[in-house]
Amino acid sequence: MKAVLFLALHTNDNQKWMVKDIYSRINVPQSYLAKILQELSKRDVISSSRGPKGGFYLSEANFDLPLIKIVDVIDGKQRLRSCMLSIKECDSDNPCALHDLVGNTNSEFIKRLEQTTILDLISDVKEGKSVLPL
Repeated sequence: MKAVLFLALHTNDNQKWMVKDIYSRINVPQSYLAKILQELSKRDVISSSRGPKGGFYLSEANFDLPLIKIVDVIDGKQRLRSCMLSIKECDSDNPCALHDLVGNTNSEFIKRLEQTTILDLISDVKEGKSVLPL
């Protein structure tokens, strides 16, 4: 998520960043970041181009993607929707000890991730409503 937000703040179609120039700024291991950015690019969450002026960036279309798309690419669709205790049989008919405590909060969080775009977050940062020291 930090990498996508970094790209949203610092890139465009004409200004792209390489993994080697990003990883230390967001405090993420270089090899891990490279793998994540490649997967995000492959799944059209971010954009990339090859060549001497290549790198990763966000296109106009990328800004309109909901945050849940990032989470789904990195953690898989079921990660946020699965049981906090990793109990396969956990559901509303057979709840684990944390199910009722987490259930509504988790559903609301997922809903917010589905409704909030990358642009929404970056707009809040640019307007000073939130901070993102990247």
